Amino acid sequence: MALARETAFPGATRIFEEGERADRFWIIRSGTVALDVQVPGRGRSVVETVGAGALLGWSWLFPPQQWHLGAETREPVRAWQFDAGAVRDLCAEDPVLGLALVTVVAETIGDRLRATRTRLLDLYGPQGSRASGPTP
Repeated sequence: MALARETAFPGATRIFEEGERADRFWIIRSGTVALDVQVPGRGRSVVETVGAGALLGWSWLFPPQQWHLGAETREPVRAWQFDAGAVRDLCAEDPVLGLALVTVVAETIGDRLRATRTRLLDLYGPQGSRASGPTP
């Protein structure tokens, strides 16, 4: 938390865009953020909404450090913001911290992938895809 700085975003604010450089991340303290994916020919589709206590952003940890999703506030958000480079440096110095952080980020990635798959099947899959498809 020594690396954290408090930040706030008004409602309806784009925090980051899919494909942009991922050089920071946040832990949401209050409010909600919609995560979206750009669907060719259809625009942005919200795949998940995250709120207080959630990690916002994981793409900063892995090359090429580009956002895999976009993010927009649904209401005013307060968060702790972290500089990704400083956190990566700290993890390199402290492998126990690094492993703990990678574990949390991996769980977040798994959750986001499941949410994205489910949402996209709901929106664009054949009728009944969710009920009859394999569970991840």
